[in-house]
Amino acid sequence: MDFLGFWKSTQDSLPLLKNVRLDIVWQYRELFIEGAIMTVEITLLALAVGTVIGLVAGMARLADVRHGPWKPVLKYAVRWPSAAYVTFFRGTPLFVQILLIHFAVLPAIVHPTDGWLITGDLARTLRQEYGAFMSGLVALTLNAGAYITEIFRAGIQSIARGQTEASRSLGMNYWQTMRYVVIPQAFQRMLPPLGNEAITLLKDSSLVSAVGLGEMVYAARTVAGAYSRFWEPYLTIAFGYLAMTMLMAAVVSRLEQHYSKSSGH
Repeated sequence: MDFLGFWKSTQDSLPLLKNVRLDIVWQYRELFIEGAIMTVEITLLALAVGTVIGLVAGMARLADVRHGPWKPVLKYAVRWPSAAYVTFFRGTPLFVQILLIHFAVLPAIVHPTDGWLITGDLARTLRQEYGAFMSGLVALTLNAGAYITEIFRAGIQSIARGQTEASRSLGMNYWQTMRYVVIPQAFQRMLPPLGNEAITLLKDSSLVSAVGLGEMVYAARTVAGAYSRFWEPYLTIAFGYLAMTMLMAAVVSRLEQHYSKSSGH
């Protein structure tokens, strides 16, 4: 028996379900599956690149020297720009950032005639076929990077200053100290907030449907518009997001247990 036959027999057995139209969800199942794949892809890409941005910006926010001509350079050319980046992307709504990047920033950079970086047929192809994906990815990445920056900054600051001074006395520079001494110790403490940020990013990816990206919310809106039914498609994606977030939380929990055992705690 196929799914529709099974559901029909279930409705006959349970009259309370006779008005539930799961058949329309099944009819558009490929659209929902493609939307789920797109949701996972854009979340993982944004999280990966955002983590790199957060690591660099987090160390930049803490960069300092005690004496010498580099002190004002680090302050005005490194710490202040990174602080401004974090302030803007943490202090403005992600939805506004997506719209700003899609309708203002991206057309200025990628445009068939007036693009700052890409013009001509390539720009036209990118805008038509990948415009929504690029806008969503850039917005989610920059937003995640701002939050991850503060996670890294807090994690780095949680490490005792004596360890940093000891490594510097051994001849390590700032970046070597971060790479070999501070960040490996801070990573375990940063795992819970990084996991929370990953889950938040997964759920916030639903906002990208506003610019036409074919993820899960876009699929649900398509089905709702075709049948004027709202319970079935939106509950479907609600449970889809719930399953993804629970899986992601389980992965983070397993990583925490692994690192806890490795450190002997």
